[in-house]
Amino acid sequence: MSHNTFGHLFRVTTYGESHGPAIGCIVDGCPPRIPLAAEDLQVWLDKRRPGQSRFTTQRQEPDAVRILSGVMEDGQGRLVTTGTAIGLQIDNVDQRSKDYGEIKSSYRPGHADYVYDAKYGIRDYRGGGRSSARETAMRVAAGGVARKILDGVTIRGALVQMGPHKIDRQRFDWDEVDRNPFFCPDAEAAKSWETYLDGVRKAGSSCGAIIELVADGVPAGWGAPIYGKLDAELASALMSINAVKAVEIGDGMASAALSGEDNADEMRMGNDGKPLFLSNHAGGILGGISTGQQIVARFAVKPTSSILTPRRSIDRTGAEVELRTKGRHDPCVGIRGVPVGEAMMAIVLADAFLRHRAQIGDGRIWPFQD
Repeated sequence: MSHNTFGHLFRVTTYGESHGPAIGCIVDGCPPRIPLAAEDLQVWLDKRRPGQSRFTTQRQEPDAVRILSGVMEDGQGRLVTTGTAIGLQIDNVDQRSKDYGEIKSSYRPGHADYVYDAKYGIRDYRGGGRSSARETAMRVAAGGVARKILDGVTIRGALVQMGPHKIDRQRFDWDEVDRNPFFCPDAEAAKSWETYLDGVRKAGSSCGAIIELVADGVPAGWGAPIYGKLDAELASALMSINAVKAVEIGDGMASAALSGEDNADEMRMGNDGKPLFLSNHAGGILGGISTGQQIVARFAVKPTSSILTPRRSIDRTGAEVELRTKGRHDPCVGIRGVPVGEAMMAIVLADAFLRHRAQIGDGRIWPFQD
């Protein structure tokens, strides 16, 4: 059983370490004859790429993706998928493994150092190896492939809370997300976050964040009941992202405070002959199956564990130590978590679409047809 593979019909397997020569992935299950070139994936990788502002790690990685297999020229000058496995690779070019020499035998608090050692008896201390967020670059590349399958579906992400500081929902503007270094939909909040994060960064500390994801254009019917629920698979995908400690769908935890009357997403018949929901507390999923509304999910990212403040720990011999983590790290890893979250939602939805098509066909079930 592979612990590096995610998905069912649309399957993504990643490989490589943070300080190895390269990272990569295999995308299997992509339908044939879909136009796909490296630039289709690069646009998403550029959103996640490190070193683009003073608020992220200064590791300088171009994250230039290469397509190694699974595409060919179609006779009309276009590269298209062949239906076979798509190989993607990104070279690592700015590793500084010497930064981690002092923690070779010590366990960094909040990191996966101890548990990897406890499980495998060996760990890659150079930037965390497989446990590093460097791996998520391949998720973003694979998400780019998934988006090519999702015709008519739009997936957007935004940072809605940094540390204790939340956005003002009254000022939520998707156009604002690309105008600041935080993917923040609130221009005023973004300005205040600059001052806040500068203070966190200069103190050698870190902070957490909450990211919101919204998918538009998903029709009713995707997902499956009981063990294949769409929200369960979204939660699994988002929880698999480094440093994520909580996921919610729709109103999530806040729904516990609602009454049954307030929580009910009432329905009427729309002018287009389709059901019209009067609210979306469920986040676009009921019984594990999409309703046709916006699919809304949020995930919480803990503070980056790599900080300069000395922390108490132990080493492999059991000796007590005090250590600080050198190297180049994100003061708020949640910032670059936005494109990663979008990618994981795209992968889940592409898989759900292909499984739905395999089981149901075109999905035109309601209203009943001959």
